[in-house]
Amino acid sequence: MRSEEAAASTVSEGERSAKPAAAKTGNAKKPAAKKNGSQPKSAQQKPAQPTKNAGGKKAGEGQKAASKQAKSASPKAKAENKPKQQPKAAAKNESQKAAQSTKPKNNAENGKKQDAAKQNAPKNAAAAAQQPNRSTRRGKKTDGTRRPPLRIISLGGLGEIGKNITVFETDQDILVADCGSAFPDDDLPGVDLVIPDFTYLEKNASKIRGIFITHGHEDHIGSLPFLLKQVKAPVYGTAFTMGLISGKLKEHGILNQCKLNTVKPGDTIKAGSTMSVEFVRVNHSIPDACALAIRTPAGLVVFTGDFKVDFTPISGEPIDLVRFGELGSEGVLALLSDSTNAEKPGSTPSERIVGESFDKLFKRAAEKRIIIATFASNVHRIQQVVDTAVKFDRKVAVFGRSMVNVVAIAQELGYLTIPDGILIDADNLKDYTDEEIVLITTGSQGEPMSALTRMSIGSHRNIKIGPNDCIIISATPIPGNEKSVGKVVNELMKLGADVIYERMYDVHVSGHACQDETRLLLSLTQPKFFMPVHGEYKHLMKNAGVGASMGIPEENIIISDIGKVVETDGVEMKITGMVPSGRVLVDGLGVGDVGSVVLRDRKLLADDGLIVVVCAINDATGEVLAGPDLVSRGFVYVRDNEDLMADATVVVRNSLEKCKLNGFRDWASIKGRIRDELGDFIASRTRRKPVILPIIQEV
Repeated sequence: MRSEEAAASTVSEGERSAKPAAAKTGNAKKPAAKKNGSQPKSAQQKPAQPTKNAGGKKAGEGQKAASKQAKSASPKAKAENKPKQQPKAAAKNESQKAAQSTKPKNNAENGKKQDAAKQNAPKNAAAAAQQPNRSTRRGKKTDGTRRPPLRIISLGGLGEIGKNITVFETDQDILVADCGSAFPDDDLPGVDLVIPDFTYLEKNASKIRGIFITHGHEDHIGSLPFLLKQVKAPVYGTAFTMGLISGKLKEHGILNQCKLNTVKPGDTIKAGSTMSVEFVRVNHSIPDACALAIRTPAGLVVFTGDFKVDFTPISGEPIDLVRFGELGSEGVLALLSDSTNAEKPGSTPSERIVGESFDKLFKRAAEKRIIIATFASNVHRIQQVVDTAVKFDRKVAVFGRSMVNVVAIAQELGYLTIPDGILIDADNLKDYTDEEIVLITTGSQGEPMSALTRMSIGSHRNIKIGPNDCIIISATPIPGNEKSVGKVVNELMKLGADVIYERMYDVHVSGHACQDETRLLLSLTQPKFFMPVHGEYKHLMKNAGVGASMGIPEENIIISDIGKVVETDGVEMKITGMVPSGRVLVDGLGVGDVGSVVLRDRKLLADDGLIVVVCAINDATGEVLAGPDLVSRGFVYVRDNEDLMADATVVVRNSLEKCKLNGFRDWASIKGRIRDELGDFIASRTRRKPVILPIIQEV
């Protein structure tokens, strides 16, 4: 990062001025651009979109814009003359004087004369005259004209990890960025998956022009099949992302009904008549990840998705920082940035350090069988395991349904290179000794049904863990999974295995940006507004602090929440309302049929169990013909508590007699009476409150 960028990042937005387009060619201090107004080299190689903007203008036009702005400088500002961090008003004053003394014949010579005539002025005043201010660079109209509004609505991914989905809406069009799911917490017993509430999108289905996917992780594509069953819209994503989505849609039986479009980084897709989306290459823990540059009537919005800055990626190219810089020159209205690692200072290490650790660990476990657990989608990590196995003359076997699927897709699309004869079938492991094989498996998050968890409890049909196993958990527990992962580690160690995880060696690096990487992106894009996304509330707040440290005013940093409508007209950005939002629970084939009442009953059943009361009653006389009989499930073991159950039976019988004497014939009233009286008795004897379910048979 150049020194003048570092200096600009320490002052407020009103004091910072954007770099001229010519700065990219190393001529930032020259008083004027060439007569023909040459563009940066990178801009020539990769032209900007047709929409005109400040960054795409010639340098001479930028000078005219700066001169026009200089005329509005206040008289008070003329008296100020500071050598460092010159106030914007003073800079405008100097810009005005410089512009007046400049002749069109020879801008460079006149610039030198101007510097000589004003020895007391700051040296960078002439350069400031060439630069559009930050407002102009960000695409804001200099006259403050308000533009057609853009609404940004997060239906998931804010205040939580997972379930990422963001809606960008104009009066005519809607585009959706990502469509993810989340795994259920401990307070959601029996639930398989958590997806966003799509009510708002279903009501506005006619306006949806496309669903744009940044990458193929479950928290960004997991709920896509459920949305596409309700809304017919084209889906856009890179090749590997589309490969994963195709498999998911095929499982749901709707692949042939969906329109999938494969794009490449650098492609721009029209989204209706008012918006377009450009895919920009970033690095992440999965191939083909992209950010989205969204052009709207209100201005240019950059949506990072999940990203990190990795200058030495395992495959593909580094993040396209040049393009982010070009977008910054074009003028960025708002940056929506990944907040997952916002609490961590510095930068995220390169993925390559994991491969170096694998080399050391493979040497250490030369005589042992090596088992490596990682995320199925981390193709770069799998590639490094394969490369290390080849180096140490070991065969590779893959376990776990998702791992097998991803490896097959990655090989087919060319994202994973495995030499012939290295990959072996799991059923052929008996043909090799321990020191000849490496197993790659799912279960790095302690999932109950994952391959590694089943190995730890001895229920895996192919693998039995023993002292001759070296197990490497190449992942960090997702928040909330720490206890599950710890349990698996403990069980593996009890079986005698040597277990290695992140705290011991560099066997995992994150795929998310830390603070310095976010600062780098802020420096390149120079957004007017900053909106942290993708993370819990604490992550959003930390990322907001990163934005503030780069000089973005507090009022221009937006902390939103699920369902809130953030609206901008290019001049202001604020929260203006709410839309229907929340979570929908998926249990088996049921979507949304598990609500608060069902969850409450499940929690009660899990906490205190169930007592079923069964009896037969004469419909005419109210006389008890059979029973009552009590059945306990999850409350007490009947054989060990016969006295308690006998006394409880007496309580129910007495309650039925009272109902008969009082002439009760309403079954609901009788059931309520049994429930209340038996519940009070159970609570007085055990201090428990089991679910009581009366069943009355009419005769």
